[in-house]
Amino acid sequence: MSVVLIVGGGAAGMAAAIASAGCGHEVHLYEKNEKPGKKLFITGKGRCNVTNACSMESLRQNVVTNPRFLYSSFSAFSNRDMMELLERAGCPLKVERGERVFPVSDKSSDVIAALVRQMKELGVRTHLNTEVTGLRVSDGKCAGITVRQPRSDGGRGAVCGKEAGKGSDGFVPGDAVIVATGGLSYESTGSTGDGYRFARDCGHTVTRLRPSLVPMNAAEEDVKSLQGLSLKNVEISVYDGGKELYREFGEMLFTHFGVSGPAVLSASCFVGGKLRERPLAMRIDLKPALSEEQLDARILRDFAEFSNRQFGNALGKLFPAKLIPVMVSRSGISPVKPVRDVARQERLKLLDVTKRFHVTLMGLRGFNEAIITQGGISVKEVSPSTMESKKVRGLYFAGEVLDLDAVTGGFNLQIAWSTGWAAGSSVPWE
Repeated sequence: MSVVLIVGGGAAGMAAAIASAGCGHEVHLYEKNEKPGKKLFITGKGRCNVTNACSMESLRQNVVTNPRFLYSSFSAFSNRDMMELLERAGCPLKVERGERVFPVSDKSSDVIAALVRQMKELGVRTHLNTEVTGLRVSDGKCAGITVRQPRSDGGRGAVCGKEAGKGSDGFVPGDAVIVATGGLSYESTGSTGDGYRFARDCGHTVTRLRPSLVPMNAAEEDVKSLQGLSLKNVEISVYDGGKELYREFGEMLFTHFGVSGPAVLSASCFVGGKLRERPLAMRIDLKPALSEEQLDARILRDFAEFSNRQFGNALGKLFPAKLIPVMVSRSGISPVKPVRDVARQERLKLLDVTKRFHVTLMGLRGFNEAIITQGGISVKEVSPSTMESKKVRGLYFAGEVLDLDAVTGGFNLQIAWSTGWAAGSSVPWE
């Protein structure tokens, strides 16, 4: 039996704890917050999109950064394995559009409660309100962690140090340490980048960090005026000059600063690097199901029906009410012009702005609005099958702290589950 110390009580940390305790190890999980799963609690707008029920091939295809690294961990602990674990632990699940998996209750708290029950049943000792301040390495092996003594928590948290039977003076020895501290997104949940510092101190490379799955700022004031408008079944594409960087069909949302929503968040994974260097062009096809010829025929039918109306009052069947003033302005057609007098070239301009609604992307929003962090500990320095460091024996990494990320839909949580499980189940018996 080995003594396993897990730093971080999020998705990856809890998965690692369950896996390691299930192998018979003595497991201690250290969480600086007052309860585990604080970021998990707010995922999926509080519903927790725990994974995606797609095929393994599709799972890998939705990983943006270093998908090949995940081949072993995804195979050893798949999306189906995670679903079975939660349902066995008393959290029934359902599959929704896009194969996204949620708890039947639509409550992320039920997912966390199921994981906490599993940990308790397996004897995991959870140390809350306890901040890990560093790692101790000796002769090329991780010998343990240093901790800041627990804050006052009304007697709920376990005490580290001599009372826990793990040493004193803030040092906690262990046979293996699993770092599952998360990234930099949602700092209020405790994701303050500690794991990156620990890794660097041990000689690891940390790749460039940036917010991802994050909304984007726009330049145009009329785009910002659409704040609160949500569009379904649109196609967005992002260009750097004449080069297309991204194209996706789905949902989006206009905000007071620019654009957001599922399709936009996924786009940020692919275009964030370029957007740090210069503005990019986004085109929104508001009617992707119609070819230009079909859309023109549709506009002509509406114009025939509303031929005696003013142009500004004739677009109600084409666009949501909030969008109409912007479309009128961008078309260049006077809103009071009778529809029967709209010329062919004017109609074609309306068609053009409908199929190619232009947005100038100026940059990503910050880490506190990002769902995940892109970048992290270089996977070249980590074993893909065990998550053990290639530089320090007995040191493992799991979850968002690694240079791994995916698009929306439950894929990032599956990365956390699978890498956490790989780390936890790979600790050898001492």
